[in-house]
Amino acid sequence: MGETERPQVRPADRGPAWALAVARVRVVLPVLGILLVVLDAFLPGPGWLVAGLALLAAGVAAYLVLGRVHAEPVDLAFPLDGRWVAVNSPAGKVPSHGLHAYGQTYAVDLIHVPEGDWSTTYGWGGPHTPDPETFAGWGRPVRSPADGVVVGVRGGQRDHGARTSYPAVLLMVLEGFLLELTGRILGNHVVLEIAPSTYVALAHLRRGSVRVAVGDTVRAGDLLGECGNSGNTSEPHVHLQVMDRRRAWLAAGLPFRFVDAVADDGTDVDVPAERTAARARTPRG
Repeated sequence: MGETERPQVRPADRGPAWALAVARVRVVLPVLGILLVVLDAFLPGPGWLVAGLALLAAGVAAYLVLGRVHAEPVDLAFPLDGRWVAVNSPAGKVPSHGLHAYGQTYAVDLIHVPEGDWSTTYGWGGPHTPDPETFAGWGRPVRSPADGVVVGVRGGQRDHGARTSYPAVLLMVLEGFLLELTGRILGNHVVLEIAPSTYVALAHLRRGSVRVAVGDTVRAGDLLGECGNSGNTSEPHVHLQVMDRRRAWLAAGLPFRFVDAVADDGTDVDVPAERTAARARTPRG
């Protein structure tokens, strides 16, 4: 197995300060707004409804639009073996997933595509929820992208069927809302502290595959788990994001770059563009 390059993480000045402050309250604001609106319905009082609607509006704005944090990209090693295609890439748009909430501003989804292009076709007919084990990425190794300490782990959440039709996507949206309310949107995952106020989350891992526990020290390239289909996901893939807090609901998303990734033609790539492929420069596994 080739040696994994060891990225040097350099925490830098991050800002603006107001954006960091917004990150701490963007998930809380809409919750408070909903509570005030409900309170007004059962216990009408001066200003409950107006205050609730104002908090809801502020929360939605912070959730989707406000609060992009700028910083020097965090250096990471490519955490996967083989060829992977980027979807929802921050190389082309920020926030990459359409929202800033949960530290996802610069997140990327990586789908294992051994060759060719990635595509998905939705229709009204089935199969609606095919077995995730039929997808190429299922069970593929997920490795640590940097030296660090494990500070968060979830490993027992179920892997659900893929979502490959319009009715199944609607189901995913509804299920995603429930997962968000219960704090399970990332599914099975590992969170690493790789530098002061610098955390990496790798999510949607296969149930029962996580190989590490909180407090473990890992090196770049160490096995963390396997690609699965847990949490808010339409097909097996790995979701990677860098953030400034351990808990995603309090975190601001941070930019990153891969120090050892190459495109199909062998050229270096910091972050693969939307629907383009990348792999580690030195083959592993």
